[in-house]
Amino acid sequence: MTGNTDNLTKAELQLLERFQEQEITGTILYNKLSRREKDKNNSKLLKKMAEDELKHYNLYKQLTGKTIKPNRWQIFVYNFFAFVLGPTFVLKLMEKNEENDQVLYSKLEHVPNVRSIIEDEEKHEQELIGMIREDRINYMGSVVLGLNDALVELTGALAGLTFALQNPGLIALTGSITGIAAAFSMAASEYLSTKSEGSEKHAVKASIYTGMAYILTVVILILPYLLFKNVFISLGLTLAAAVIIIAAFNYYYSVVKEEKFIRRFGEMVILSIGVALLSFGVGMLLRGFFGIEI
Repeated sequence: MTGNTDNLTKAELQLLERFQEQEITGTILYNKLSRREKDKNNSKLLKKMAEDELKHYNLYKQLTGKTIKPNRWQIFVYNFFAFVLGPTFVLKLMEKNEENDQVLYSKLEHVPNVRSIIEDEEKHEQELIGMIREDRINYMGSVVLGLNDALVELTGALAGLTFALQNPGLIALTGSITGIAAAFSMAASEYLSTKSEGSEKHAVKASIYTGMAYILTVVILILPYLLFKNVFISLGLTLAAAVIIIAAFNYYYSVVKEEKFIRRFGEMVILSIGVALLSFGVGMLLRGFFGIEI
């Protein structure tokens, strides 16, 4: 097949080949996700998306007259993300990247079949993604509760303990006890709250998500005090870890929920670091007031 490229510029042809690569890459990725997906409905939807991508690939192939290979590295990365973070995150991320290509798509609207591909991806694909149901997304509120409380409470507690005790072992021990007790308390509160709301969420699952998010955050924030003898270096690393956790989670949240990243990230950082600084000041005052030396 020679392809219908007579009236295309070199730049337009390169764009077609780029989009053709994206379609075959999506075909292989969606098929992989479909085979791994345990939920039959989700598996069926992913299979349908793979078929649509292959159809688009063949339409582009008719225009370019070329057999384009998939981007194996992209398949590997997206497949890994899907394994760790779930298929919804990957699908939304790919959809977000395609939205960034809208300006490039507009340059090819005069090319036969391209307009139909654009419309199909804008409507049909988004509908299919919206129909996919993922358990962890339904309990996002519970994860937010555990994560946010752990970040705010524990960064504050560790900052206060850092100046008050100035002993990494004692700080790690006290922080661990405080954090784990708070995790159980938050999990129990989430269980009672979910049960009383009468929502579709399972109360036990909601409490587990809250508790696990809290405990995981506790482990990460306390780890520097177990690795370094200088408590102020440990505190700095703890605060840095808190910012990284906030950034990573909010990026994930912004993708799957299609919300703005900067605003949520800024709010959580200001809240967590602000409480930590206030607690550090309280620790200084109390240490001086009680005259405690450890």
